[in-house]
This record gives sequence, C-alpha cells and structure tokens, in this order.
Amino acid sequence: MTTLTYAKPERIWLKNHPEFKEAWLQERIAKDPSLLGLGDLILRDKERRQPGAGRLDILLQDVDATRRYEVEIQLGKTDEAHIVRTIEYWDIERKRYPQYDHTAVIVAEDITSRFLNVVGLFNGAIPLIAIQLSALRLGDSVSLVFTKVLDELQLGLVDEDEEVQQATNRAYWEERATKQTMGMVDELFKILSEFDAALELNYNKAYIGLVRNGQSKNFVSFSPKKSFVWFKARLERSDEIEAEMESSGVDDFDYKSWGAYQFRLYPGDIEKHRELLTSLMKQAYDAAF
Repeated sequence: MTTLTYAKPERIWLKNHPEFKEAWLQERIAKDPSLLGLGDLILRDKERRQPGAGRLDILLQDVDATRRYEVEIQLGKTDEAHIVRTIEYWDIERKRYPQYDHTAVIVAEDITSRFLNVVGLFNGAIPLIAIQLSALRLGDSVSLVFTKVLDELQLGLVDEDEEVQQATNRAYWEERATKQTMGMVDELFKILSEFDAALELNYNKAYIGLVRNGQSKNFVSFSPKKSFVWFKARLERSDEIEAEMESSGVDDFDYKSWGAYQFRLYPGDIEKHRELLTSLMKQAYDAAF
C-alpha cells in the first residue's frame, strides 16, 4: 500500500513568469473547460473577434446549448480596463445571439477587494462570475486551481415571490393598459378556461397571473400594455416548441432564464395564432399539474 506524503506547493505568478503566458493559460482552459468549475461546458471559440471592440478570449457553451459564457482572462490583479472589457464582450454577444442566456466570466490571478466592491453594485443586473486563479508549482510540475469568488446572482422564479407581490385589481390594469389589450387577456383566459374551469385571473402589480383554488398557478401570465400584451408560458426549452412557433409566424420570441417563453401579442394575433397559443398554454398547463 502506497503511503502518501505531504509536499508544500509553491505559488507562482504567471504574469511575471517567462514561460507561462496568457496564451498558455488560455490554451489550458480551452482544452479542458471543466477546470473553471462551471459545469459541463464545450469550447465554442477562442480569440473571437468583436465588432469594433477587440477579441474575446474564450467563448464557452453548456452541453444543453442554452447558456454561453464570455470568458476574459487577466494575469495579475484585476483592473478597470479588464472589467469594462469583460462586460462589453458579454453585452455584444448577448445582443448578437439573444436566443442564449449569457454570463460574463473574468478569470484573474488576484481578484481585488476593490473589484468585488465595484461589481457588487451591479451584480444581478449583469450576470457576472469572478474566478481567481492560482498556479502552483510542485517539483517540475505546475498545477492550476480555480476558485469562484463571485457567483452570478440567481433570480427567483415568479411563484417564489407570490407572497410579496402587491395585489391589485382589474381597474388598476385598465388604467395601465387599454380596453382592447385587456380584452385580449380575457380572450386568452377563455381558452385557458376550456382546460380547467377552476382557474381564475390573479391581478398582481407586475403581471396578471392565475390562481386555482386559492393557490398561485402561473404556468401562463400576461402583461397588457397600451398596444400589445406580453404573453409568457412556462415551459422547458425545446427545439420542437421553437419550431412550432416559427412555423406559426412567431419569430420574435425570447426564452427567459427563469424558464418561460415570452413574446408580444398585438390586436388580431390571438385569432391568427389561436392554434399555437392553445397548444402552448395546454403544454404549460400539463407541465404544471
């Protein structure tokens, strides 16, 4: 039986090392993205050119193809330029490819307290992960240790906030919306009632949801505006559902990070897309019960 012995590693700083440069570190992460501890990820691109803004070090994607990570690498201490660059590249990618959820990731040898104080001001508005890298030398070998020091703020689901949602009434929404868009909500609810007569509209300050026997059941929700209605259906993301929407002429949908499809409905759209809307609401209803 082999006896393990303790050996103290020596930390080395890649920024000042003559051999291990940023390109070397980038290659290690690209070959094995699991080093970052962000789950089962695959490499999408390296040195990805950004229109008018330089190059993104690494672009990673989860195996489910729903989330992408824009990774910026910095040797030494974090500084303002790299923080701005990390956020800029994240913003460019999320605008170019809105069908994915996007998270900005900065990897540095020294994540300073000043950096944490600054990014703490907008964490939640910008999904940002900070990872501190330690390069350890042991004999003739070098190992890399990645420690997450700032995680993305996870937003709660709609139902989790039900108890603190300020209740309103129909009159409140009729002032914010119009008679026409409120009529669209009624038309959608009429379709829902064919699935379950026990459902009722639930007027909250941020949206119109559903209750059933006194319990919130927001598998579908609506936000009527002056000229359109936001329609949301909580469903797992799937190619089949998206193909169904696209074939019906709905191509401006968005998939939210809390697990729902969202798109606008304008006057006339309910009749135009009745089959699709019925299908989406029935699927969401079946998934909720």
